[in-house]
Amino acid sequence: MMSDEPVPSKYVKLTKDQDAPLEEIRPGELNQPVHVPQLEVRRCTECGQPLPESYEPPADEAWTTGIFGCANDPESCWTGLFCPCVLFGRNVERLRDDTPWTTPCICHALCVEGGIALAVATAVFHGVDPRTSFLIGEGLVFAWWMCGIYTGLFRQSLQKKYHLKNSPCDPCMVHCCMHWCAICQEHREIKGRLSDNLVMPMTVVNPPPMQEMSNLSSVVSESGPQQTQHAELETQAL
Repeated sequence: MMSDEPVPSKYVKLTKDQDAPLEEIRPGELNQPVHVPQLEVRRCTECGQPLPESYEPPADEAWTTGIFGCANDPESCWTGLFCPCVLFGRNVERLRDDTPWTTPCICHALCVEGGIALAVATAVFHGVDPRTSFLIGEGLVFAWWMCGIYTGLFRQSLQKKYHLKNSPCDPCMVHCCMHWCAICQEHREIKGRLSDNLVMPMTVVNPPPMQEMSNLSSVVSESGPQQTQHAELETQAL
């Protein structure tokens, strides 16, 4: 026997105040691309396979000129000998388009030439004695240390860009021992590679032969009287 009691409903009736507010959707809003960081990975240019974040391309290419090949470019050789800060600034500007050459030039002059000038000035005006030898040594060590780190990092970035191997040893050690020869070698390397990139194959496009349209008089002379009347009717302005 069934009871006449009403069965409670499983659904909850929402009032007007409890309804969720409607969000306004603008046209084209649902067609925006979805940003998924997991899918944005580096891929190999040859096979297209994803590469790990710690992957570095192999540095197996040799330098176009040796470390002692300064005589191959006399202009950069003299500039690097008397104004190494200027040559270093030009190298950085050619490698990084967003950096003017004056910024690395001033940094090089303050760090490297500044330490050497401080040591020389102390020795000239105060002499070399136990009291001034510490200041002279500190200035030379500061110039040598900054020369190896600051300019060595630039040489390292140059090697990564062109996949160059360490020649003859670590970039920082090269600048610590042979700074003037190193910046001249870097200048020749950048100059040679930029000149190779500028040589682009030229594509010669021959224009099509010029076509001339015959005038109405030649058409009239070649056609008969009936075709002439037909041509005049077709060309009559409305």
